[in-house]
Amino acid sequence: MFYLSDNDVHELEQKANDIRESTIEMLIAAGSGHTAGPLGMADIFALLYFRVLKHDAKNPDWEERDRFILSNGHICPGLYATLAHAGYFPEEELLTLRKFGSRLQGHPHKGTLPGIESSSGPLGSGLSQAVGMALALRMDNPYTSQYVYCMTGDGEINEGQIWEAAMLAGKEELHNLIVIIDRNAIQIDGYTKDVMPLEPLREKWEAFNFDVQEVDAHNIRMMHDAIGKAQAVYGQPSVIIAHSIASKGIDVFERDFRWHGNPPGKGPEDRVPKGEQVETALRKLRTLGGAIEASDID
Repeated sequence: MFYLSDNDVHELEQKANDIRESTIEMLIAAGSGHTAGPLGMADIFALLYFRVLKHDAKNPDWEERDRFILSNGHICPGLYATLAHAGYFPEEELLTLRKFGSRLQGHPHKGTLPGIESSSGPLGSGLSQAVGMALALRMDNPYTSQYVYCMTGDGEINEGQIWEAAMLAGKEELHNLIVIIDRNAIQIDGYTKDVMPLEPLREKWEAFNFDVQEVDAHNIRMMHDAIGKAQAVYGQPSVIIAHSIASKGIDVFERDFRWHGNPPGKGPEDRVPKGEQVETALRKLRTLGGAIEASDID
């Protein structure tokens, strides 16, 4: 892991905001899709693809690459935006999200788009795939420096398959597996504490022989340090519980579970009328949450 300067952090924060802008533009063009999760994970997407992962956009199947598995596949607009900004395919293609014939499907599909390591859809299955990949890499080389990163949603942890996969990962001591949980405390039907309480979440993962860290998902330096520590762990898989803000960057959408599966223009109206949601979302992101006056934008 390389040192992050203050300038590096600033550049990654700006890249994360670029990813958020592209995500919203995609959702508006599609007229459907998920807002909360992609915006909440944009900082981590930026950190992974522009600092952490060993990958090559010009050679997506490079044998020495790390693997990134998006188990909570419904937040794929954020991953698609990241891959496009990283050079895997033209950014203009982002506006084809969810359209007939598009490579940008509503859930990632391996073999359709470069940079996608696994197909998703049924929640919970991504961690099983990641465990298999981590185990295979270690079988090929017990001292492998290739890591498998698996992002999951906290609502997704309701799935029993998550815990079956975790049990195997702990038993096999997969030090090259790093799980990142989007702990935004929401899911499509409400807040996780009401739908299915998860706490004590840290202790549950520790019981499955995982090294556990809890971080602020929007503190890029903290998240970078947590990944470095996870890479240094041996004899255990790692999990990073990343406490995030759903719909981060659009303050009038933030922390509201009703934005889980709605795009701007189709969300709840109690804070912003439907007819103003598109303009509001873009203005908030293009002015960095209101920190820059709209008149200052070229």
